[in-house]
Amino acid sequence: MAMQERAVRTRRIFLEAAAQVFIEYGYEAASISTILERTKLTRGALYFHFTSKEGLARGVLDEAVTTEGLTPQAFKVQEWVDVGMLLAYRLPREPLLGASLALSVDPAARALFGTRWPDWIELGRGLLAEAKERGEIHQHIEPMVAARLVVGAWTGVRLVSGALEELDLVGEISELYGLLLPNLVVPGVLARLDTSMYRAERLLRAAREARGARDDEEEFLVGDDRRMPVR
Repeated sequence: MAMQERAVRTRRIFLEAAAQVFIEYGYEAASISTILERTKLTRGALYFHFTSKEGLARGVLDEAVTTEGLTPQAFKVQEWVDVGMLLAYRLPREPLLGASLALSVDPAARALFGTRWPDWIELGRGLLAEAKERGEIHQHIEPMVAARLVVGAWTGVRLVSGALEELDLVGEISELYGLLLPNLVVPGVLARLDTSMYRAERLLRAAREARGARDDEEEFLVGDDRRMPVR
């Protein structure tokens, strides 16, 4: 078990180092040597997990679509909003997510690997379809169209806010939803949605605290050689 956990951590170290290098240098200029310098690990350790720079890029993109922090809500449309707000909070703080966007807008990388935008669109479409079934959004709204346009708008806001350093991505995405939601959501639901720029941080902190408590409990039980029945 300890060896497996160490392998998982080592793989993560390589992915995060590669992500930072992709962000700083772009895909074509990034090199295995630079990535290795960031990790202080051996080339053999790298090749145990990834055989090439292409493999590292694919590994980074595999981490792109994440719903960490997302929890069930009274309204499905709130969950859809939370996906975008959580990503806005996490992306500037987590190199893996930042690199997934950098690779997606890099023509050379996009030609090789494609993007994860279709996956984000499908995630949004599913939530909006459920919201429509529940009567939370207007019946003339097509979930696929709305999901696709919002992913495009979200990406554009990220690129602009990244170029204009004084803009905070979470605040900008909060403003974006403030403009879009009145055209999508029925008034009774709209009045009860939370698009505040502080919501994502609270959701993510709560999820990570809950996960940390579960991990601590599991470690205690295994270390004490006890087994609790699953109910």
